[in-house]
Amino acid sequence: MKIQWLGHSAFRLTDSTGASIITDPFDRSVGYDMPCLCADAIASSHGHGDHNFFQGVKGNPVIIDRAGSFNVGGISVRSFLSDHDPVGGKLRGKNLIFNFRLDGVSVCHMGDIGEACTREIIEPLIPVNILLIPVGGTYTIDAGEAKEYVDRMKPDVVIPMHYKTEHTAYPIDKVDAFLRLFDSDAIAEEDTDTLEFNASDFNGKKTKIIVPKRYLG
Repeated sequence: MKIQWLGHSAFRLTDSTGASIITDPFDRSVGYDMPCLCADAIASSHGHGDHNFFQGVKGNPVIIDRAGSFNVGGISVRSFLSDHDPVGGKLRGKNLIFNFRLDGVSVCHMGDIGEACTREIIEPLIPVNILLIPVGGTYTIDAGEAKEYVDRMKPDVVIPMHYKTEHTAYPIDKVDAFLRLFDSDAIAEEDTDTLEFNASDFNGKKTKIIVPKRYLG
């Protein structure tokens, strides 16, 4: 399977048959444009413009924006309700966490999770091979709270998201605060924003943090 980070909280997941899902497509309010690509489905964690810019995705994608179980061209999708803030959704409403399974790889996208890590949240999600988690704070959990999710979920790979880059307009933190919480040998800076994984790549022994270099600004 392939995973391409499109910026902010948007990723395109593609399995070996070519079936694809784009998560949380964003509008220009982020501060830069998302690549306009095709997908069979869109998984939207909540109804804010930086996560539900559906017209930014080509084709005729199915929109998944509610809790439940779904199948997209052989890709299994489960979505779970959570809170967008630490006070039960009173500030920013609800958030969907997505768990995708494609080519035997489990990918968890935490959306704009805003509540602290609890057993009730993570038990339906684990085990996880690849964890996509916000780290920028302000509108989501911050670096320290994200680290607790990582420590308790023990994914093989973590790709941080929803943090400030050179062109990001939002008042959120850079990824550095999150990366400083890990040993340097656990962090990999990649020259590409598209990564390829097989189920055999994961052994459950160590977590690697992967950041595309173009999004380090």
